[in-house]
Amino acid sequence: MKLYYTPGVCSQAVHIALRELGADYTLEKVDLATKKTESGNDFTRVNPLGYVPALELDNGEVLLEAPAILQYLADLKPESMLAPAAGTLERVRLQQQLNFTASELHKSFGPFFAAVKPEGEALEQAMTKLRRRFDALDALLSDGRSYAMGENFTVADTYMFVVASWSKIIGLDLSSWPHVQKFVARVAARPRVQEVLRREGLLDAA
Repeated sequence: MKLYYTPGVCSQAVHIALRELGADYTLEKVDLATKKTESGNDFTRVNPLGYVPALELDNGEVLLEAPAILQYLADLKPESMLAPAAGTLERVRLQQQLNFTASELHKSFGPFFAAVKPEGEALEQAMTKLRRRFDALDALLSDGRSYAMGENFTVADTYMFVVASWSKIIGLDLSSWPHVQKFVARVAARPRVQEVLRREGLLDAA
């Protein structure tokens, strides 16, 4: 398998899952500004929309969208416990957490990474929305669970960790959400996550 990635973005969630699984894979870095891969190829031939992650399978097929890729990888090795079994209520709950991260938390960071940053009232509205999403995440973790699904680390945590970590990029102090802050630190300390952060050149930012 080959993972097309860009350091620190949501492709990192897939990178972590690959490392946690001990999968056999290669990496190809993508410049999201130029849409060129590090080998000089046109990335839009892999994903016409031009964003990562994209996972090229050994048969040449390409999978897109982090939540879908993460579940695919987890199902390759059910014994890894990175996802509950398909068809169970717990699997639906995992999909719920993946969708929350994608459609609510991830999306709420969008204005802060836009070419034209929000100002004034628009900035206040964007920050209020983002804070409410962190309120929801903190509430989920407030029962003392170690991870999104309980005590087992799953692919939901890989994605949630990456997106929550973007708080550092925009200067949002997570101390207002102590359960989230502890969760981010807990995931960052995992040996395989450390390996990914080091490989992507982001260890000091963990």
